[in-house]
Amino acid sequence: MTPDPNLPPAQPTADKRLPNGIPPSSSELARTALTAEDIDAISQTNLVRLLADRSPTPNGLAPGTPATTSTRTPRVLILLLATAIMFAGLTLNNFWIGTAGSIVALAISIQILWVPLRRLLVEFIPEQERAILFGSVFGLIALIGFLQTTGVFRRIGATLATLGWDAIGALGEVLGAIGQILIAILAVYVAWRQYIISRDLTIQQNTITQQQTIDAYFQGVSELVLDEEGLLEDWPQERAIAEGRTAAILSSVDASGKAKVIRFLSRARLLSPLKRDLRLGRAILDGAGGYEEDRLHGIRVIDLGVMLAKADLAGTDLRWTDLSEANLIRANLSHTDLVKTNLARTILCDAKLRSADLNGTRFFYGKPEDASPRSRTVPPDYRTGQHTGAVVEGADFTEAQQMSDDQRYYCCAWGGAKTRSTIPGGCEGIPNKLGR
Repeated sequence: MTPDPNLPPAQPTADKRLPNGIPPSSSELARTALTAEDIDAISQTNLVRLLADRSPTPNGLAPGTPATTSTRTPRVLILLLATAIMFAGLTLNNFWIGTAGSIVALAISIQILWVPLRRLLVEFIPEQERAILFGSVFGLIALIGFLQTTGVFRRIGATLATLGWDAIGALGEVLGAIGQILIAILAVYVAWRQYIISRDLTIQQNTITQQQTIDAYFQGVSELVLDEEGLLEDWPQERAIAEGRTAAILSSVDASGKAKVIRFLSRARLLSPLKRDLRLGRAILDGAGGYEEDRLHGIRVIDLGVMLAKADLAGTDLRWTDLSEANLIRANLSHTDLVKTNLARTILCDAKLRSADLNGTRFFYGKPEDASPRSRTVPPDYRTGQHTGAVVEGADFTEAQQMSDDQRYYCCAWGGAKTRSTIPGGCEGIPNKLGR
């Protein structure tokens, strides 16, 4: 169609775009108002196409919209019709009508249920589990088919037919007895596992409770021995209460708990004899950020005394602790870490120190040749070492680790015959001063 020469030339249309900047489609152009100039500017073919786009579809849906409802409704009708035919065939006892209706109903049902079942399968069963599920089901079907085609089932049936029922019954009774025995064994195993789990939970709960008790003790002792100015007090009543709390906690915890309490008290300088002001009872500072010790006349905030007698401290960590003048008679210190531990004037009669680490452990002051065990009547001389040593008579030092020559000399000299037989390296050439 040629344009009319009498009409003015068509002006180029403006670039009409949507608010988001995307060029409009033909249907969107058609929905806009068309002027006479626009109609004359476009061809008759484009006009017809635009009018077709503007006209609604017969079913009221937009072009390209899938009519799922319209397609699903005939399936339901066909399913109902096929079900009715199947029941009619069953009523009339007609094989072909009933079979045809059931096959059609089954096919339509599978077609309707396939999409939701597939969505449900994908949503609730992961891909790996789906592969295992399908592999197991179809593998079992294939195995049954293989056994059927190879005649294994027939052979098994023939073998069972030749057997006597009495023998089979006896075999069943034997298998039943074996099953009951296995059930009893399984019940015993389950009970044992429950006992183990209950025991572990009890041990764990006891450990937590013990740690809470120790923490409460630490807090109570800290508040008791410190005044508002943060200095150690020396009032007898406060020390008596602190010693009472310590005796109670040491008698109620295990070896690990005892070691924690001892390390806390030792590092807090509550077990060391501190030099004090004779009038105020205040601990005297040493000028190096700590308190000055006085081994001869000092007063301990907490005196362990006999709290650790016969105590079990095996396998614990007692490094750098001050156990001087404590009573450890018959205590078990086997496999204990005693590195740099102060055991001067400590009573170790019949104590077990098997495989204990004695690296730097102090048993006495001064020289080993001049040192001697503590005495009840004679005060210690820390300059010469007399009466400053530990009482090691009857102590067991079997396989003690890192025992120095000075330690070996002192323990051999003052340990007696029983102790000398357990000293690593022997006591040859060292006099038995205890025997004299």
